[in-house]
Amino acid sequence: MTQNLERECAEVNVPLRTVVGNPELALDVVRETLVPGALDAPVRWAHVSELDDPAPYLLGAELVLTAGVNLPREPGHYVRRLRDAGVTALGFGLTPTVSETLPKPLRDACVRHGLPLVVVPPRTPFLAISRAVAVALAEAGQREQRRTAIAREALTRAAGDGMGALVTALAERLRGWVALVGPADALVASHDAPQPLPPEVADLLTTLRAGTGVRSATTELPDGTYVVAQPVYPQATAAHLLVLGRRRRFGGGDRAILAVGAALLGLVGRAGSDTAELGAAATGLLLGQGGADVLTTLLGTGECRLVAGVAHRLGPDEVAVRHDWLRARLDTPLVQVLPGPRFLAVVGASPELGGLREHGWLAVAGSPVTADGLPGALAEAQLLLARAQALGRPVAAADPLGFDALVAPGAAAGFAERVLAPLRELDRAHDRELVPTLRTWLAHHGGWDRTAAELGVHRNSVRHRIGQAERALGVDLADPETRMRLWFALRWS
Repeated sequence: MTQNLERECAEVNVPLRTVVGNPELALDVVRETLVPGALDAPVRWAHVSELDDPAPYLLGAELVLTAGVNLPREPGHYVRRLRDAGVTALGFGLTPTVSETLPKPLRDACVRHGLPLVVVPPRTPFLAISRAVAVALAEAGQREQRRTAIAREALTRAAGDGMGALVTALAERLRGWVALVGPADALVASHDAPQPLPPEVADLLTTLRAGTGVRSATTELPDGTYVVAQPVYPQATAAHLLVLGRRRRFGGGDRAILAVGAALLGLVGRAGSDTAELGAAATGLLLGQGGADVLTTLLGTGECRLVAGVAHRLGPDEVAVRHDWLRARLDTPLVQVLPGPRFLAVVGASPELGGLREHGWLAVAGSPVTADGLPGALAEAQLLLARAQALGRPVAAADPLGFDALVAPGAAAGFAERVLAPLRELDRAHDRELVPTLRTWLAHHGGWDRTAAELGVHRNSVRHRIGQAERALGVDLADPETRMRLWFALRWS
């Protein structure tokens, strides 16, 4: 068994039989040098070399052409080096000035080391072989492009019918068996795949999971089956792996089709997973399931953060304002897009907020809470948004091990209720909006104009409201310690 971890698809190539079967070249294959499958081995270039050891200068899968100018009397080492370098075949040119016949030691060495040997007649110049290979590669490239385009359309249509139909279509296009493997190597979907998967495939998947980025891994099973595997995208580190096995080697076009299938499976699988999880969660809530259980079902954890966002500068474009865009960026199905535009989302981990600002969103992330604490997290999110707009950058709640942890939640809430009670009473009785005005004014460090601009009122209205708040609270808002106490009251309210 061989195993290889690859980071990109192989180049376009043609099988050796295409080159040696070209009647214009009149090449003669030494049959006893052919190992099983040798004529199907890939050729990606024809390279002329008269070096006594060209192996260090080769990439593999070449047809090496030589007239034997520097061929040693005992060519065993020369042939073995070419074979180890991955050369597909050796072409020996018969020339009156060097060798009019094929040297027997060279024939014996190629038989011994399993390197296909091709005899080039005197009337066929090496340039003609190089040109024929180049033409064959160009034609193969065009065929692969057409084949890939047709396969892409077929797989996209199949994706509309779900994951099972897509897996079957991929297996039919690549003429092999397909398995979609999830965490712990559990079989998610398959078509004609052996069950259980061979142990060599398990080793392959372990190798693949240990890598990062865009990658694939290949292996050859003892029964001659070639296997290739790669992660399901769009996340290159996704837990799901796509495995394909068949009797023929995989070319560049095969890998391109496999990549299309992996991308579509990632999209279809994630969408299907979201739908199933949301359905299960909604059903659980209707039947009285606890909020913590719902969070665990949807986010994989019983603790979450509330993320809130508002338009920043020109605001999000028509793509960034869509639910699916936010869902992918925040990695959660729990996203609500509201007029403004603005959004609310419940996430399972601390999200990356900086990337949202580049797309017209200014976002904040609240403190970790359980499901029962989500309603109260809205007040914190509003305060964080005021601070974020004042700073012009995203803001996340303080570390739970920081200052907030020094005050018990009950004591903090009681302090906030007691301090802000006079303002809330005036707001309820006379609709004066003193609490939001004070919050915005403090977030802008007492800036009248910036506060007025954010609230959409005249600066004199801001001065009037702040004066009312100062009198109602009986404090001096020019005192920085008073401002600090009020800020934490607003934060803890």
